[in-house]
Amino acid sequence: MPLETYTVQARSRERLVAFIAEALRACGCKIAKTPDPTIAPFKFVFDAPDGERMGIVCYAFTSTFTPTKNRPKDEHSFQIKYGSKVPGKLHEIWQDPSGAFTTLFLGVSPDRGYFVGIDPVLNSPTRFYIRFEYKQRHVREIKRRGWYAWTRPVRSPLASGVIPSPSYGDAEQVVVGVTPERFLDYIRFERAVRGLDQGHRGLFSDAAAHGPDELRRLAGDLVPDAPVGEEDFRVDAGLVAELGMSIPELVAMVRKNDRLMMAIRGGVAEWHLQRTLAGVRGVTECQLIRQEGAPDVSLRFEGSPPLVIECKNVLRRMTRGLPTMDFMKTRASPADPCSRYYLRDQFDLVAGCLHPITTRWEFKYVIPSKLDAHPKCGGRLAHRVRIDERWTAAAGEALRAAAALRSRRG
Repeated sequence: MPLETYTVQARSRERLVAFIAEALRACGCKIAKTPDPTIAPFKFVFDAPDGERMGIVCYAFTSTFTPTKNRPKDEHSFQIKYGSKVPGKLHEIWQDPSGAFTTLFLGVSPDRGYFVGIDPVLNSPTRFYIRFEYKQRHVREIKRRGWYAWTRPVRSPLASGVIPSPSYGDAEQVVVGVTPERFLDYIRFERAVRGLDQGHRGLFSDAAAHGPDELRRLAGDLVPDAPVGEEDFRVDAGLVAELGMSIPELVAMVRKNDRLMMAIRGGVAEWHLQRTLAGVRGVTECQLIRQEGAPDVSLRFEGSPPLVIECKNVLRRMTRGLPTMDFMKTRASPADPCSRYYLRDQFDLVAGCLHPITTRWEFKYVIPSKLDAHPKCGGRLAHRVRIDERWTAAAGEALRAAAALRSRRG
């Protein structure tokens, strides 16, 4: 997808561009290319203090604190808008397929000295001329800590009322606020978490709050160190020969390539789930499903028909002491907003990965018949899920229940 640009008024955007440039310099960066403030989004190229050449594409909007009638008195907000208003139009937030540029989606407050960043992947596509709100308490914590994250709902543009469809509820998203001296850390954070679920976005944000070293450590933990003996890796020798790299070289290359790391992280939880379930007594033919839109793992249990399991990561922050998850697909069909939610009979078991909370690859399980129905989409499952007493850590027990239901269905 090419980068779509918009003509904007320099008077309203010059301060944003100048403030971003000042923040980069405050972090020790040398700017090689400053964007034209009349063309949005704004593209910067700069050298980081360690010499790395970096680029950012900033969808940046002025954040204001102006009391508005019938709105909370402590509310700050920024309006997401470029160009002329076209009712109902959805705008894709661009991502660089080469990984050379990192996309930022920002509210910027030059007067108060901070940035508020939201997930550009989760919020794409977006409508323009919509507001993003947050509170004075968030601003207070950003200014006090330098890095502060919180969660809030994200509305699908399909549920906006512009495209005819009812509001089906909101997923949770992680919002990150930073002061200028942490801006480079925020850029590295967005580069590291591009495309990750909100649970791991929260986990990485908590790590980044302690500094860039902790963020790098956590990112590295998701790719194992290569052992001294390459024979310890069960890798197709033909693949190694084809790539022309040793195993340690291959792992080192993955560590340094953010796009590869992003792709790997997407499958890490599924890989651990498959290994966990394969070790359960009575499980046979346990394998990952490599098909877009399909469940993640297939297996047989104690001679059952094939069972399929859907794996989801929990959110970083718990609700009333319980892990929670946003149990929905990333996209919905414009013709059927309910397609964003899972059908009750779409899989035999749900596995909730607790890694974003515990940093251990462990799971809890539930059969879909125990989950709540969606209040407005018949035959589909509610997307706000708590990992409560209906879930079990005993994989064998859960698989036995799933196999019994499958047998009754024939």
